[in-house]
Order: sequence, then C-alpha cells, then structure tokens
Amino acid sequence: MKKNLLLLAIGLLSTSTFAQVLYETIDSEKLGVTREIKIQLPRNYDAEGDILYPIIVVLDGDYLFEPVIGNADYHAYWGDMPESIVVGINQVKSRETDLIYSDISFFPEDGGAQFFEFIGMELIPYLNDNYLTSDFRIAIGHDKSANFINYYLFKDKPLFRGYISLSPDLAPEMAVRLQERLSSIDTDTFYYVATADNDVKALREDIQVFNSQITAIENSKLHYRFDDFTDADHYSLVGLGIPKAINEIFGLFKPITKKEYKEKLLTYEEGPYAYLLKKYQDIEFFYGFEKKIVENDLRAVAAAAKKLDDIEALKDLSKLAKREYPDSMISAYYSGLYFEREGNFKRALVQYQSGLLLQESQFITKDMLLDKIYDLQGQN
Repeated sequence: MKKNLLLLAIGLLSTSTFAQVLYETIDSEKLGVTREIKIQLPRNYDAEGDILYPIIVVLDGDYLFEPVIGNADYHAYWGDMPESIVVGINQVKSRETDLIYSDISFFPEDGGAQFFEFIGMELIPYLNDNYLTSDFRIAIGHDKSANFINYYLFKDKPLFRGYISLSPDLAPEMAVRLQERLSSIDTDTFYYVATADNDVKALREDIQVFNSQITAIENSKLHYRFDDFTDADHYSLVGLGIPKAINEIFGLFKPITKKEYKEKLLTYEEGPYAYLLKKYQDIEFFYGFEKKIVENDLRAVAAAAKKLDDIEALKDLSKLAKREYPDSMISAYYSGLYFEREGNFKRALVQYQSGLLLQESQFITKDMLLDKIYDLQGQN
C-alpha cells in the first residue's frame, strides 16, 4: 500500500532532478511550423553505449508528460520496466487542430492528418537518428488524444506496440473499427483503457460499451486491460491509470515474483534453469530487445535448484553468472554454491575466496562470502 501511495505521489510530480529532461524543437515540414517536445532520457543513458531504449510518446505533453516520466522513472528504478525514452508533444496551442478528424470518414483530416504524419514521418525518425531507440514504442493519450493514438493501429504495420488510452473520447465508428482491427492483429499488442465512476458521463458510457466489445475478442496477440476506478474523475484517473498500464504492459519484463516462483519456476518441467532462459527469450521476443539477467532472478533459480536438488541447474547457473557478472561477487558466489552443493568443498572455498577481490552486489557482500568461507573451513 505504501509503495502504491508513493508511486502515485511521484507520478504527479516532475522528476527532472532524477533523470535527464531535454527541451527541443523540431522544424516540421508536415505541420509547417516548429513544434516543441520534451524528452526524458533514462538515468543511466549513455549516448556511446549499445543499449536500445523503448520510446514512450505522450500526446498532450503539456500536462501528461510529468506524470508519465515520474512513473516511468519509478518503475525502471525498481526493475519493473526497462529504462525508456519518454517524449512529450506540447499541444496546448494546437490541440484542436492536431486532433481533428473528418465528419464523414472519421479519420484524421487537415491538421489532424498533418499531425498524424508528423509523429510517424518526422518525430520517430528524429528520435531514431538522435538517440538509442528500440522498435518497441508506446503511445499515451487522454480523451481526444486517447482517441487519436488509435489511428496508428490501422496502418499495415502499426507504429506502436502499446496503447494507453485514458478516458478516450472515441470518434464515431471507432469502437467497431477497433474491435475488427484488434481481432485480426498478428503482432503482440498491448492495449489499456481506463475510466472512472466520476468520469464525464457520456464518455464513461461509451467506454463501458467499448470495453464489452474488446473483452469479447479472442486473439492471443491482444493483451488487453480495462480499469474502472472508484472515487476518481476525468482528470484524477490519469494518475491512477498510468502506473496500472505500465504494470500491465511490462508484466513479463518484471523480475521473478514469489507467485511466479511458486506457480511457474518450481513446476516447470524442464527445470528452473530452462525456465530462466525461456523467460528472457520471451522478453526479447515480446519487446524486441534483450534484458540483462538480473540478480533477483539468479537468486530465484538458485533457490529453486536447491529445493529441487537440481545440481545441473546450479552448474549451468554458475556458468551464466560468471559470463554475465565477471567482475562481481555474483560470479564467485554461484560458482562456490555449485561446488558446495556438489560436495567439492575445496573448490567451493577457492571460489568464495576469489570473490573477496570482486565488487559487491545488491545481495552478495564481503561478509556473506566470509561466512561461507568460515563455514567451509570449519568442515575441513
């Protein structure tokens, strides 16, 4: 509960002191004007590195950008989502023109068509040229801008993989069109919708009908979540919906939880180490980028291997730890753990001792290794 309250508080505050926020302008040929954007880079962003980061595009960036970057920074800090590049598009002076659609086709026209092309043909290429970006992209909008992000789904190859729709003001026929499109989409797509008991009445009614239509879809490639918040209105639901959406979209990315440990890791037929490899292969397949194996997951697999008396899993885990963390006590600890479990106490002792010269990790310290060393010396 405390974590949730802190998350909401952070989501409503600017986190410019926590990460790099840049204010830039793009000379747009599509719009015929210069457009202001705000960009938050990850805390550990290295322009010379080789890590590629997802892009989160925030429409109505004048007021949505800050709650999004707060939540993105918070979730990334705890490893619940990848560090991401968040881009807010300021629309305070051009919102009505940017989001306009035809009274006949109900698709973008005039300024709306130009804004649609600006995002796909100028903004995304600009970000790809200037920053380390992956192909996994999320779009976020509120009421009219939440409706607008849906138009990208109707491209043969949608621009975004995740859509966060906060109290959408849906265009006529949009619900039916989305039901048809999301039923046939063949790429894993994450779609989130939120309303609230005190939302604008007309919007709430349409959203509830829309939810019933989308819920009826049977498509394994569609990952859908709907929230109907209590004691919230059209504006306060934003602070509640953003963390829920992030949590849903990056559910697979999260470190192994106690629930996952009990229900999946311990019961996986091919063993705990095979489960670890599959989890990270699935992450790369779903999101299109690799995730470095985190220490939490190494600990979970080691615990499962010991519980199941799976020596081979510990052996494979020790090799993986040495490869992934060669300069950390992690490598020495898991090598020592394997030899200790195998009964080769002499080699285990050597491994633990070698770790004293390496860097401590979040969970493995010099004192922990010393305790292991003293225990083994007492057995000799």
